Amino acid sequence: MVAATEIDQLEAYYRLLSRWNETINLTALQLEPLSDDTLDRLIVEPLAAAKYVSDSPADWFDLGSGGGSPAIPLKIARPGLNLTMVEARERKAAFLREAARELNLRSTTVATDRFEALATRPEFAGIAAFVTVRAVRVDSSLLRTAQRLLSSGGNLLLFGFHPGLDVTAFQSVQAVELIPGGSPDLLILTVAG
Repeated sequence: MVAATEIDQLEAYYRLLSRWNETINLTALQLEPLSDDTLDRLIVEPLAAAKYVSDSPADWFDLGSGGGSPAIPLKIARPGLNLTMVEARERKAAFLREAARELNLRSTTVATDRFEALATRPEFAGIAAFVTVRAVRVDSSLLRTAQRLLSSGGNLLLFGFHPGLDVTAFQSVQAVELIPGGSPDLLILTVAG
């Protein structure tokens, strides 16, 4: 169940994304008019994924945050988490900072850096309970990057379908169907604890 205040924040996020997307390519999804597929990808899937994420004050990194989904809708649903959105492109990072400010997303920061570089910094090694990824090429390098950020027992949430991905380095793998009747569109990988 989504609270009225969360609905207001989600609507404000969509309006902000739509306005900024006119000048900065934040997403390839069709925003005007809003289609069901776009609504599912931007809002519904992150909200459905919230049941797999605790709302405790744990650290969470969203890699390649771009237009802010899944990070912003998931943060609205789980405000207790400490979110760091990682985006290398300055203009997209500016959008993310503006969205966090306008939506009053507490405990949210934006790192304008490549996630591979951020993961090598000692202060971020093994601190994250969660790492989320969507619309980023998922390969062995990204998986290693996420593993460096994740704490023991931490979860990597990969949005989208990822056939043939070598996930043998993870303790457990769970494929989740976020939208009933579709293919698994969330892969939850757990680091050995």
